[in-house]
Amino acid sequence: MTGCLSLENGTVFKGELSPGCKGNVVGEIVFFTGMTGYQEVLTDPSYKDQIVVFTYPLIGQYGINESDSESAGPQVKGVVMLHCPDVYSHYQATSSLKEYLQKWKIPYMTGVDTRQVVKTIRELGSQNACMSASAQIPPSHTLKGQIEQVASAEVSRYGSGSIQVALIDFGVKKSIITSLVDMDCSVTVVPYDRLELLQELEPDAIVISNGPGDPKEMGGILPQLKEYILTLPTLGICLGHQLIALALAGNTRKLLFGHRGANHPVIDHGTGRVYLTSQNHNYVVEDESLKGTNLKPRFFNVNDGSVEGLQHESKPILSVQFHPEARPGPEDASYIFEEFYQSIKQPGREKIYA
Repeated sequence: MTGCLSLENGTVFKGELSPGCKGNVVGEIVFFTGMTGYQEVLTDPSYKDQIVVFTYPLIGQYGINESDSESAGPQVKGVVMLHCPDVYSHYQATSSLKEYLQKWKIPYMTGVDTRQVVKTIRELGSQNACMSASAQIPPSHTLKGQIEQVASAEVSRYGSGSIQVALIDFGVKKSIITSLVDMDCSVTVVPYDRLELLQELEPDAIVISNGPGDPKEMGGILPQLKEYILTLPTLGICLGHQLIALALAGNTRKLLFGHRGANHPVIDHGTGRVYLTSQNHNYVVEDESLKGTNLKPRFFNVNDGSVEGLQHESKPILSVQFHPEARPGPEDASYIFEEFYQSIKQPGREKIYA
């Protein structure tokens, strides 16, 4: 049936609304520029409550499989595409994209002028949008509380490696855990609101995960988080990168429309090399806020010059705004995990706990 995608600024786009979509579906509208990886995007907890516009004109051609999801199910609020085929071609696929979205009751629209939608977002910024059978302008408010919905409530363990890593979960992607396990790590996933467990776990290092929303919502745990960041080798990814900056007295701000895609060029000033990276974020660390924090920007976005990663001047603290686990996206930045691993293995390093 015919449906409407209504933006907060009053712009309305027409298209075909998925069967069974009832009522008004409201979420923050964002766009993803990758040509592949839609299954990973849909199941990435960092996309919680967002309506994702896929810029590539043909989405769903290789179907959905049983292994590429980043969480137990889709996290997005809705999906907007130009075209989504009913058939799929990959030998590992078990269903079409449409079947998958209908199974999980995720509304979607096709036949939408996605090019114009993206141009509007780029000009006016990310904003709330509404998918419905008729034009319904969404309310003007900031969506909050997504981290509580996607983060683990219980401790879980993965792998049996010799390095003990505590992964603080704000909405972690499965492939981050997989990357650490593949690197001889034993990973204990700790809920973000139970940091006191780190005392009894006595890990060799910590990883602060990705997650949705504004990092400043986590202000209440920053003093406790700071103690462990300054005590143990630490790697922060995406939201984790932003939280490290905030915990050490830096600041973050919201981008106009964020970075989402699998082709964002980032320069590592430590090596002088440029890497293509996978990204999904609305917020960035402000470069000028880092004075006096002992954190130095090491990675920068080639397109807009924004900070893409930090390194501490004297402690084994590393953070990246992009996703080194690279699913979806290129694997250029996977060396970040190896660098983190080597910082843990430094000769003479002893466990010291706050």
